[in-house]
Amino acid sequence: MVLAYDKFVRGEAYHTELMTENLDRFVIALADGMGGHQAGEVASADTLANLHFFINDLPKGLSVSEFNEMMIIWLESVNNMIASKGHVDPSMAEMGTTLVGIAYYGGKFYWMNCGDSRLYRLRDNKLTQLSTDHSLNTMNGEKRHSNVVTNCIGAGCKNSFMDMYEFTNDVLPGDVYLLCSDGLSDMVQDSDIEGLLNDGSSANRLCEAAIEAGGYDNVSACVVSVM
Repeated sequence: MVLAYDKFVRGEAYHTELMTENLDRFVIALADGMGGHQAGEVASADTLANLHFFINDLPKGLSVSEFNEMMIIWLESVNNMIASKGHVDPSMAEMGTTLVGIAYYGGKFYWMNCGDSRLYRLRDNKLTQLSTDHSLNTMNGEKRHSNVVTNCIGAGCKNSFMDMYEFTNDVLPGDVYLLCSDGLSDMVQDSDIEGLLNDGSSANRLCEAAIEAGGYDNVSACVVSVM
């Protein structure tokens, strides 16, 4: 599931334009749910909705360190909320979700990651993975993707953490950022993703590429172009 400013997107294509001159804050984020039945969808939807309202309710004037501290507080809160739903409803026990996103607040850009969904940047036709997978393979020093996630929101993770970086001075016109679930990165090689983005492919086309490659998992993607 994807949050694009104030729009929650699942199973559809969506396009919008945002101008930082007119906005004090916004979030573009992707959550990939885990859990049986509909539990994963609940975890991802609840997390994105909670994040949306949390960012909008932040007071103005927070410093970079204060913003990061508030996000740590939010992570603990939403993790407890997801866990509590599982305690109340056994069908949602151990449900959880990853989260990767870009936030704009107070004139500064931040990116965040919890889990193994990914954030890539295309600059000068070259694709770079900015986020680090919180997975068993990463812990073992392997670069390939792993289905064993070592950090997420919910799913029994009592000590969830989130990578947070302020990168305002490294956002350049022409940059393209890709947020995606492992349903894309597992099925389409980085070199092929790079080629598709260089061809101007949309998020929907990237998802189609994963399906064409034999996609066996739900796939979500969001492409952010900086003008």
